Amino acid sequence: MAIPKTPQELFKKLPAAFNIEKAAGVNAVVQIDLTGDEGGTWAVTMADGKCTVDNAAADDPTLTLTMAAADYMAMVGGELNPMNAFMQGKIKLKGDMGLAMKFQNLFDL
Repeated sequence: MAIPKTPQELFKKLPAAFNIEKAAGVNAVVQIDLTGDEGGTWAVTMADGKCTVDNAAADDPTLTLTMAAADYMAMVGGELNPMNAFMQGKIKLKGDMGLAMKFQNLFDL
């Protein structure tokens, strides 16, 4: 799957990129708040081997990730290392840090 150019394209394609084997046992809601141009809020729900994405805030997310939309797209595209971004303060996380470490690997992008 080609990596989408905008967050809107990315989140539309995310359910199809969900890797059921890698996500075995994952039941969580990740809220992603992206700031700046192309920003927005998305809730990625993973439960019972399925993934859905809503363009809205979650009621009670397991994890909330906040960062600039451009940085998020660079991270998804492999141009920005997630750990470096976290250490530089480009990513703000609230909630399940273990889920944060494996979230990106649950999708075949």
